[in-house]
Amino acid sequence: MAATTPHLHFRGNCREAFQFYAATFGGKVVFAMTYGEAPGGKPAPEVSGQIAHARVDLGDQCLLGCDVTGDRYAKPQGFNLMAHAAQPEEAERLFNRLADGGSVTMPVQETFWAHRFGICTDRYGTPWMVNCPKPAEAVAVAAGKTPE
Repeated sequence: MAATTPHLHFRGNCREAFQFYAATFGGKVVFAMTYGEAPGGKPAPEVSGQIAHARVDLGDQCLLGCDVTGDRYAKPQGFNLMAHAAQPEEAERLFNRLADGGSVTMPVQETFWAHRFGICTDRYGTPWMVNCPKPAEAVAVAAGKTPE
């Protein structure tokens, strides 16, 4: 079976962002190589210290990323990374950390499907949804359906 992994682009702050994600989610940056450390050609001095490839492990999942030059950078759009939390307090903590210095699209709150759900964009430009789901039976009842 094939798998997918998000690969995020940054404007020179990939290392900082991945350290932030590791601290926020209790993960670990397991690899980071600059353009200057990469085998092959000699990069321009202004990008030599930027990240060519990095990986942060977050439990059984990971994020990959790199810094891209200004002409190749595009603001993320059309997707959100979903952060799952088992407890409402954890969802609130994650949301508040991710939203700090960023922007809030939907404040974290209870919904018919979740104990807590919120949407924000972090200070690095990455869009997030934070979700602490309710049991499927509770969602079915809230939607007026009989649980199966």
